[in-house]
Amino acid sequence: MMRFITDFADQAVVLPVVAAVAIVLAAIGWRRGALVWLGVVCATLGMVLLLKLGFLACGPVFNPWELQSPSGHTAAASVVAGGFVTLLAGGPLAALAGAVLGALLIGSSRVELGFHSLPEVVIGAAVGIAGAVMLSRLAGRPPITRPLPLLAVAVAVALLVHGIRLPAEKQIRWAANGLLNFVPACRGDVAAHVPEHGAASGARPGGLSGDPPRGPS
Repeated sequence: MMRFITDFADQAVVLPVVAAVAIVLAAIGWRRGALVWLGVVCATLGMVLLLKLGFLACGPVFNPWELQSPSGHTAAASVVAGGFVTLLAGGPLAALAGAVLGALLIGSSRVELGFHSLPEVVIGAAVGIAGAVMLSRLAGRPPITRPLPLLAVAVAVALLVHGIRLPAEKQIRWAANGLLNFVPACRGDVAAHVPEHGAASGARPGGLSGDPPRGPS
């Protein structure tokens, strides 16, 4: 059940849903909403990518706090859930509530499945919630009077691609290796600070929002 839930926040699901929603928003004439939706979601995922690179590249510093790779699943779920509530209802409070709910649902699944530590999930949630609140402030009040078509498109696309996983963690690890070697405290082989794929039961490679499970420690 947890695997079924967590796969809804995989990058392979999130990106098509985000693109489909933007197309619908542009089609109904709310171009500002479409641009803000795309811009904020992409900025949020980009921030998670930068954090992953930083934590992986400086593993000797962050490992004692169980910080190796902030949860991209949690960040994606937070910003998309909160942002989607904004598109339907508007208002920062509604966005905050949706983002927190998304973070709790997906974040708990990531910890339960052993893909992330609690600190990594908290960081991902913070980035995603901040993105959702920013989206609500920049997008303004939605002109959508009949939100069911937008909701139907998002759900249909999510169900269509659910179960597909987009691995990118290997490339992120490669990019992080030696990235911060000019900082004395960060020198070392990044591979030594990242658990191998398959370290836990049901392990699978991951990416920006699909990460390798943590070891049994």
